[in-house]
Amino acid sequence: MNEIHLDAVDLDILRCLQENARLTTKELAAKVNLTTTPVFERLKRLEREGFIKKYVAVLDAEKLNMGFVVFCSVKLKQMNKEVAQAFISVIKDIPQVVECYNISGEYDYMLKIHSPNMKYYNEFIINVLGTIDSIGSILSSFVMAEIKNTRALYL
Repeated sequence: MNEIHLDAVDLDILRCLQENARLTTKELAAKVNLTTTPVFERLKRLEREGFIKKYVAVLDAEKLNMGFVVFCSVKLKQMNKEVAQAFISVIKDIPQVVECYNISGEYDYMLKIHSPNMKYYNEFIINVLGTIDSIGSILSSFVMAEIKNTRALYL
């Protein structure tokens, strides 16, 4: 597998986009001290090579009444390829689950769930996660205060 190396300008472009993905090519070029054509070409290469997966808007969960955040640890009744694939397939289709990780330790998966309040989350546990037969146990941890929340990678 060929290893792709990014130079300092590529990393500067990625840092700038993590801060503000709506920068125009002209604005981005000014920030990295290049003209627009090489910045445009670098952007297209970074997208093509998968360094930039997509561009998104970060929404305010509180203002959208989805600020009750829960980290839900899930342990399956048994772990094998078929059970794991079925669980993953179901979880990917549940819109309230915004992140899902296969983790090591006592639990198999960690879900991040947004909801409006505790009552909604309780109903979600019963009516959504409770219908997944492969789940053996659930441990819910409720976010009391958000200290840091960033999608930006340290480059």
